[in-house]
Amino acid sequence: MPRSVNAVASRKRRKKIMKMARGYFGARSKVYTVAKNAVEKGLQYAYRDRRAKKRAFRRLWIARINAAARQHGISYSRLIHKLSESEVDLNRKVLADLAMNHPETFKAVVDKVK
Repeated sequence: MPRSVNAVASRKRRKKIMKMARGYFGARSKVYTVAKNAVEKGLQYAYRDRRAKKRAFRRLWIARINAAARQHGISYSRLIHKLSESEVDLNRKVLADLAMNHPETFKAVVDKVK
């Protein structure tokens, strides 16, 4: 009895990888085995960097809040502490946006907790 290899499923699997590798340089977009390695590594980086992106944005927001807070004579850590004490529920993303785009509103928030 001849061996059954299920070529339809194999081709579909390879085609999926090759489609994901479009735009890659050289053999990475042409040769299946090379493309497979490149795609797997790319997916690993994508998974890792979705988490790293959150950390990077939090660091950026903290730097912006700290710079704006110090212009009003208060450090970042004291500002955050006083915000939590006075039960002002503004997250760092919103505070950084206020500091950058609406400085008068940010000043009002700082004056409220001082």
